[in-house]
Amino acid sequence: MFNPRDIIEILAANVRQTKSPFGIPKFMVNTWYKDHSLPKEGEYLLFTGLMYQFSPFIEKSTQYLEKYEDTKIAGYLKYTKLLPAYFSGIGLAMMTKGTEKKKAAQPLKNIAYLLQKSKVNFGYRPDLDDYSGILLYDMGDQKGFVAHAKKVAQKLKNTGIKKIITIDPHTAYALKELFPKYTGISFDVKPYFELFNFEPKDCGLEVTLHDPCFFGRYLKASDITRKQLSNMGISVTNIRNQGEFTSCCGGPAESISPSLSNEIMEKRATELKEPGKPIIAYCPICLGNLKKSGANVEDLSTLLARHA
Repeated sequence: MFNPRDIIEILAANVRQTKSPFGIPKFMVNTWYKDHSLPKEGEYLLFTGLMYQFSPFIEKSTQYLEKYEDTKIAGYLKYTKLLPAYFSGIGLAMMTKGTEKKKAAQPLKNIAYLLQKSKVNFGYRPDLDDYSGILLYDMGDQKGFVAHAKKVAQKLKNTGIKKIITIDPHTAYALKELFPKYTGISFDVKPYFELFNFEPKDCGLEVTLHDPCFFGRYLKASDITRKQLSNMGISVTNIRNQGEFTSCCGGPAESISPSLSNEIMEKRATELKEPGKPIIAYCPICLGNLKKSGANVEDLSTLLARHA
């Protein structure tokens, strides 16, 4: 296990300097929209929070953490916070394969397509699409989170934004629950799948749904997901730990102890594999962790885009 304080201080320093927990400039992270013709204005603002875009960098950094956990080198990790954040961030970006970045962008394209197909009146402004700071909160750096969240919330408020579409559970929880509590600024926040309006279909499929912690336990949005799937004729297999009682995928514990994260992930993957049905995730961290286990898993947006 790495020293949690070292990890928190590195993430916090990166966010302060670059607004990114990995120190990677946003122009290198957020490129998915460039081959899409998306409106800039609408009733809702599509706000990705960059979590899907970060997923290949999370995977790459975790590979190194796994390699050096519980070795002498782990003790030197704390000194990386002395480096300029952009230095290590650009290095991480260059070590991450372009094919992995493209894979991470696909759910974003799927979601934009599905929203347009549902005739949702939304716009996308990459200049307003910032990281929410949620990992700082998850790791216990409340002060750092609040300082960052206030900047993000005020920037959105200054543009007159009132309604926001989120695409991952971490960002959804941050904007819906934490921003009002710690910044005093509130928005009408909807997860993307709540706004879909498709004609009923009979796909005749059965899947196993992994509910992410924030959507299942805290935002209680798992029933909405099941209703959307049911409307398309896709049934969800019941498993022991689901909905409000879902089990963790192991993330983001990998930043402190990859071995512990893998242990949790394997346990959850075993539960999900038991019914023998395709597994559907709707969180980028869950998706990445379950793929590591060898599970037959895909993102909810991929399934819906294929059958909508």
